[in-house]
Amino acid sequence: MSRSTFRLLPTATVVALALALAGCATAPPRPAEPPPPPVTPTLPPAFPPQDLVGSWGLAAYHREDDRARTEAAAANACRQPYVITLGPTGGVMMHLADQSTPTELRLKGAPGGKTYVGLPDDPPGATQDREVVQFDGRILILRWMDPEVQGRYGTMVYVRCPPPGTKRPKPKATAKHKPTAKPKPKPAAAPAPKPVQPPIQQQPPPAR
Repeated sequence: MSRSTFRLLPTATVVALALALAGCATAPPRPAEPPPPPVTPTLPPAFPPQDLVGSWGLAAYHREDDRARTEAAAANACRQPYVITLGPTGGVMMHLADQSTPTELRLKGAPGGKTYVGLPDDPPGATQDREVVQFDGRILILRWMDPEVQGRYGTMVYVRCPPPGTKRPKPKATAKHKPTAKPKPKPAAAPAPKPVQPPIQQQPPPAR
């Protein structure tokens, strides 16, 4: 190899490095990662957990048209009630989806006046939560946030059971409709009397 070849090697190396640096300088910047979704703040619930303690009749529906009928079915389920108790840290003991043992859950408020029932470490409206659709002290309606679980379980309806020994009021019997008596036919009116013609007066005989 000649001396000129050795002299060219450093020059080629410098050119290669320059091209590499130029490529790095013209490379497009990486897109910024999207920010994480905002976490829903946890607010005080609309009611305390003590309001859920007790025995409940439980049923579920998938169509809104079946809601009234499901409430009646839940009331009849008080023969085998679903019992909600307070947990060791102030939550409520209820079952999560596909679990055979109850878990201590929390009531979590959210903006818009919403209340959820779910794990204490999850934000309101998490996948394992249930949204409180209605609660008036006697009827509790919960909807699963997970669409797949909601499709299997449906909207849960809890109806508070009366205290032990209390008989449920029987529905009032509807009064039977008495048939309307047909009006009696009026007696036929007596025929009007025929006019009596006056007697024919006889004319006196002519005088003779």
